[in-house]
Amino acid sequence: MSRSAELAALIRDRAGQDAPDIGLILGSGLGHLAAKVEGVAIPYSDLPGFPHAGVSGHVPQLVIGQLEGARVAVFGGRSHYYESGRADAMRLPLEVLAALGCRRLILTNAAGSLRPDIPPGALMLLSDHIAFAGTNPLIGEVTDARFVPMTDAHDVDMRSALHAAAEAEGIELPEGVYCWFSGPSFETPAEIRAARTLGADAVGMSTVPEIILSRFLGLRCAAISVITNMGAGLSDEAISHDHTKAMAPLGAAKLEAVLRRFLRG
Repeated sequence: MSRSAELAALIRDRAGQDAPDIGLILGSGLGHLAAKVEGVAIPYSDLPGFPHAGVSGHVPQLVIGQLEGARVAVFGGRSHYYESGRADAMRLPLEVLAALGCRRLILTNAAGSLRPDIPPGALMLLSDHIAFAGTNPLIGEVTDARFVPMTDAHDVDMRSALHAAAEAEGIELPEGVYCWFSGPSFETPAEIRAARTLGADAVGMSTVPEIILSRFLGLRCAAISVITNMGAGLSDEAISHDHTKAMAPLGAAKLEAVLRRFLRG
């Protein structure tokens, strides 16, 4: 039995046999949603091989249960490329999600905006992404499955349903292209100008590796950024991780409303 199958069996023993309808990965400062789930919380430390999510603002536990009538699997934290130098750090958790029978995933993150019409406190639905970090979580995969097509990486039907949910809640949900930088240092003003030239609308340090891994594993996925700041050189605000955590709640209530409506179908 593979490690992901073993962990899936352990999770089923503690949280029940039913497959999750959808998985959620929560970004910096957005972990409060996991507390709203009626179910079982399993610390990552109880799941051998899971990351310890060593970034403040993340809660390293998997919560499985009911939210708005849907069975969800909520990852309260993620491991970032900059923590270990491994772009595939979230491969095992996503393999376990697939082994549990889940087929859809929504990812969230805190991001910096490159557009004045998407200010701090706003949400942005990812229409596409740029892997500016220059690495890939499938490096080292030996099978031909590593050649994953990414044309439909951000699922059209899921995006349409998220737009409908946002409209029903009266919340603006513009689409944009997310540019992945490796971190942990923030981007320079020159890098922000380069990203804008390439067609990016927001920048961040996560999500793209998980989208690539999700498509490799056959998961349909969509992603939403909570905008916490403008990119370097685009405003006078001081950018820091503390600032990110402080600003995330401005968009978190909107994100929760959209996700709850989406889950109600």
